[in-house]
Amino acid sequence: MSLRQRWHEILSGFERSFWIANSTELLERLAYYGALAVLTIYLHENLKLSVEQTTSLIGFFGFVAWFLPVLSGTLADRFGFRRALLFAYAITSIGYFLLGSLSAPWLAPLKGAINPGWLAGPVLFLSALGPSVVKPCVAGTIARASRENVRSVGYSIYYTLVNVGGMLGPVLASLVRQRTGIENVFRMSALSVFLMFWVTLFFYREPARSGGRPVESVGAALRNMFVVLSNLRFVLFLLIYSVFWVLFWQEFISVPLFVRGYLNPSAPVDAMLSTDALTVICLQIPVSYVTRKMPVFPALTLGIFVSSIAWIPIALHPAIWTAVAALAIVALGEIIQAPRYYEYISRLAPPAEQGLYMGYAFLPIAIGYFIAGKLGGYLLHEFGEVLKKPREMWWVVTAIGILTAILMWLYDKIVKPQAAGAS
Repeated sequence: MSLRQRWHEILSGFERSFWIANSTELLERLAYYGALAVLTIYLHENLKLSVEQTTSLIGFFGFVAWFLPVLSGTLADRFGFRRALLFAYAITSIGYFLLGSLSAPWLAPLKGAINPGWLAGPVLFLSALGPSVVKPCVAGTIARASRENVRSVGYSIYYTLVNVGGMLGPVLASLVRQRTGIENVFRMSALSVFLMFWVTLFFYREPARSGGRPVESVGAALRNMFVVLSNLRFVLFLLIYSVFWVLFWQEFISVPLFVRGYLNPSAPVDAMLSTDALTVICLQIPVSYVTRKMPVFPALTLGIFVSSIAWIPIALHPAIWTAVAALAIVALGEIIQAPRYYEYISRLAPPAEQGLYMGYAFLPIAIGYFIAGKLGGYLLHEFGEVLKKPREMWWVVTAIGILTAILMWLYDKIVKPQAAGAS
């Protein structure tokens, strides 16, 4: 097939809803990562929450955003992607607006009556609820609104746009924060998402279902959860892999507090957080090419190991440039193993239940986010506020990661062959 023919296939292989969904996903990710880039600063420096309160709330926020897709995907199937997206964008815009208003004078009486941490919790839940619905809707739209011969291209477009949003969000957040105030970052995110509500309302059309597959009930989704969790080998794998995300999410949880608290109180940490997405955009294709012949499980173990040693530079020489280097190396570890992770889950699952198991692929991200919040707060408090040796916290993070890589290697040698045989 010629390049011209392939290009024609790509142009004609997607319905309009594919492009609308991916366009809204770009701005939704921009809003999400823009808000996330300043969230730590906002909670700790503006709302005056303690380090441990701040990191725990961010861990809760991430857990909601990444855990609920397990059930929200079922609800989206039942009520339709269009309705689900409209709900998600409406509720998220309200959540971001309220989040930016937590320090506003008109909420002062409420803040005086309620602990700021307790007030921030429900607002963060609203802000995370929307993204948890958007993700399965956009992924489902790609599956339904693209032809089989271009579907892999469709997911590549989706992955690229997610990272473009992840790169632009923190940069724009930094500009808005420095020029107009940190509260306006959340208002920018609210406005961006609210715009996507109207785009979806006027331009998005529900893609047709294929194959006449019946829609699963919420009760069935809950029963399926017990089916998945009854596979102890699979659960063990998810728990081990969750630790990678404990390491990864430190860049949004601990790094901002560490940099602003112990390196430079005026450092643009929000702009620094675009390093991960920029690294993925630049290196995903060449790294995937170099590692294409590496077996799945060694790639997983190598990726975790690389992300583990990423924190050594900042432990040896705490500085802005070593923090940026750590973020780039963590992203490199992500690039090595993340695409292969989904391949491994599909192989680990019993043949008749691959779709069911793939629906739980986001669970380690959610678990890792929650634990990362608790761990980051504990390490920052103990090593920074108590021991006055903040750089040493990164040795603990590194050690946890290396131990996880060893556990992955042992799982591969001891458990995984039995699981493959059983499957």
